[in-house]
Amino acid sequence: MSAVLEVSQLARRDGPRVRVSGVSFTIQRGEVVGLLGLNGAGKSTTLAMIAGVLGASAGTVSIDGKDLVARPLEARAALGYLPDEPPLYRELTVDEHLDLAACLHGLGRGAAEARRRIAKRLGLAGVGRRLAGRLSRGYRQRVGLALALLHEPALVVLDEPTSGLDPAQAAELRGLVGELGRERAVLFSSHRLDEVQRICHRVEILHEGRQVASLPVDPPGAAGTVLVAVLAHPPGLPVLEVLPGVAAAESLAEGRFRLRLRDAADRALVAQQLVTLGYGLLELGPERPSLERRFLALTRGEAA
Repeated sequence: MSAVLEVSQLARRDGPRVRVSGVSFTIQRGEVVGLLGLNGAGKSTTLAMIAGVLGASAGTVSIDGKDLVARPLEARAALGYLPDEPPLYRELTVDEHLDLAACLHGLGRGAAEARRRIAKRLGLAGVGRRLAGRLSRGYRQRVGLALALLHEPALVVLDEPTSGLDPAQAAELRGLVGELGRERAVLFSSHRLDEVQRICHRVEILHEGRQVASLPVDPPGAAGTVLVAVLAHPPGLPVLEVLPGVAAAESLAEGRFRLRLRDAADRALVAQQLVTLGYGLLELGPERPSLERRFLALTRGEAA
């Protein structure tokens, strides 16, 4: 199965300044990928090149099998893009924005149904007559996302989608991104590690314009099911593998084990067994901090 997005050696140079260099990755349908990096790492520039709103100095982008340079209209038809600031006209209503987008995408007779469907999904049905200039930041993000999704693209690209939202709005949008990832390919940028950990399958890390790592992340909803246990008196690995609640076990170092649980709710059960069976439990916690350590090592020069 071909990837929905294929990026190869993408680069952008502004005069002597290299803003992005050598970025390559692919995304399949049903995959959510986070573009992670500190502020100024080149995330927005990379997304703008993928979306075709900023020209690349080198490299190629293919969307749903269409080369962005050779077949730009077809490639962009398979793309939904939300930049960091939603591209709205202050003097147009929400419904007028959706009508304009439907016209530009050539939806024809299906425009009315597409508009009704996306307005319902994003909670915009009650604000259709409101001017964009009078909307809150949260609603502007919803409208911008509606414009990106109206034509049901294969690839959705989002630039810092939760920036400026309150915690409730951010949580709601993260949930929507997770839903989109079950039916499309999703790429979104963030400088927040906690955010990408919640919904991504993988992160591509940029630092000073260069791609420095591609790291896997627990599948969405798997938080708390992968633990690291440190034992003073560890049994053999086969013993840990058959403990109630443990789906798999792996030895990391002497006395240190990765335990994959059947369910996050089994954490207390596993901890109790490690104590009562006399294995000398010294530490038990989620593995997620290892991703944080690697991110810091790659972007700030700290020890991993």
